[in-house]
Amino acid sequence: MLLIDRATVQEVYPVSTALPVMAEAMRRYSSGQVDLPLRTILRPEKDTGLLGTMPGFVAGDDLAGYGLKAMVLKPENPARGLDLHIGVVMVFDPETGAPLALMDAGAVTAVRTAAVSAVATEALARPDAGDLALLGSGVQARSHLEAMQLVRPLRRVRVWSRTSDNAEAFRAWAAADLGIEVETVATPAQALAGADLVCTTTATKEPIVQAADLSPGVHLNAVGASFVDHRELSSEAVAKASFFVDSRESARAESGDLLGPLTEGLVGPDHIRAELGEVLLGKHPGRREHAEITVFKSLGLGVQDVMSGFAVAREAAARGLGQDFRLG
Repeated sequence: MLLIDRATVQEVYPVSTALPVMAEAMRRYSSGQVDLPLRTILRPEKDTGLLGTMPGFVAGDDLAGYGLKAMVLKPENPARGLDLHIGVVMVFDPETGAPLALMDAGAVTAVRTAAVSAVATEALARPDAGDLALLGSGVQARSHLEAMQLVRPLRRVRVWSRTSDNAEAFRAWAAADLGIEVETVATPAQALAGADLVCTTTATKEPIVQAADLSPGVHLNAVGASFVDHRELSSEAVAKASFFVDSRESARAESGDLLGPLTEGLVGPDHIRAELGEVLLGKHPGRREHAEITVFKSLGLGVQDVMSGFAVAREAAARGLGQDFRLG
């Protein structure tokens, strides 16, 4: 078994490499080539954290087989200088079932999530979109800025964060590492004003995106609210938009952004226009009008982790990176 640390994952699996892998992952999911139960969430009453597990099997000629992700979410971690989510991705040899590789899940998640948003942006955003608003300034915000510049020429970038110091740190990082000028703003509404491309990457439980703040023709990647009790978008914002998802099953079971307006009666059970994979497969046209508001609700799927895991394992082995570890 190959042990692969965070730095190695980041070296062998940049967002540019992950983009075509994630496009294929979404096509395979929507074409029925994946066996994927809903994620299991364990929330002990005697602990502040939770454990999430996402096993899966992916069929196909390449990057296929069994794998899983297991991650612990600890709310106290950011104050400790650690990631909110910590865990591992594991993939198994397709022939023997033996453990093939174990790797840092945080690095995999940051890259694959941003890559899927980039795939959605390429499929759903207007060709001229390039005024980007980022809500949130953490790991996902950074990977999303990297991803967005790969699929659209960015004219302007604004970032909002609950903590001004974090927004300023993001601005400094973007200038130093990416050569991108980022404006920091005081409110979500200021970030959204005039934006035609939006990525929300927060851990909020209360909506921060209001319908009135969305410009005609905007495309929004809603990434941060991954649990039933979390929401980034107001019910009116969801009702106003053409709503696309990574998985119908996951969205109907886990998305607070969708379940909120459903419960309130603002949208019906058919509000989901299509899965991203269905758009990529040509089963749905995606955006239909220039002024149409499109939302891609990303909950994260095990197929993304499994295929990423195989891609990372193959490239690390090819470069002689990682550490060999024998179980027996």
